[in-house]
Amino acid sequence: MIGLIRVFTTDSMDVLEQHGRVIIEKYGVHVMSRSIPDQPLGIYDDVTEEIANPKIVELGKSMERDGCKVLVISCAADPAIDALRQSVSIPVIGAGSAASYSALATGLPVGVMGITEEAPAVVSGLLGSRLVKYLRPEGVTNTTDILTPSGREKAIEAAQSLIDQGAKVIQFACTGFSTIGLADVLRNELRISVIDPVEAEGLYASSLYLQTVTDNPIH
Repeated sequence: MIGLIRVFTTDSMDVLEQHGRVIIEKYGVHVMSRSIPDQPLGIYDDVTEEIANPKIVELGKSMERDGCKVLVISCAADPAIDALRQSVSIPVIGAGSAASYSALATGLPVGVMGITEEAPAVVSGLLGSRLVKYLRPEGVTNTTDILTPSGREKAIEAAQSLIDQGAKVIQFACTGFSTIGLADVLRNELRISVIDPVEAEGLYASSLYLQTVTDNPIH
């Protein structure tokens, strides 16, 4: 199975497993979702990322011991990805790099939306000159802000602004947008291609996972 690491602490099983459900429904693989402890606001700056990093590594190691064949860090900043890769013997996929490679594959100008002041380094570094503009929706500063009706409305406004500035593809730099199903909203309302990091991480992770399965890909 695929082990999916959430960097947003929640007591809700529905929220915890939401990213996993996207991958299960799109790619037909089994996903185990777990979250790091004591970070109800997730990762939204350098300090919270630094605090989260060792938790991500320990959680990933335990998920490998529990039988996971591929790990996914479901955060667009790809936190602790190098440290985790050095600590386990199985592939590790990051949401940010997976989404960026998918956006690059389109060959189109990319507008990026996230919750931090600047785009995650992995995203801006990979996109390079394809990055048209990065925006944080007004009033959105952490994952929980996205879950409100106001946060959703501001995210739609930010996407329209990116389109107005020349973006032909929208890439999310926060998996919280996936949690509220924003990709389909933008696809339907704004008629633009959207790179959802959860869908992207699932594409790469499921491909790697299915290579390890010889009989039935669903367990």
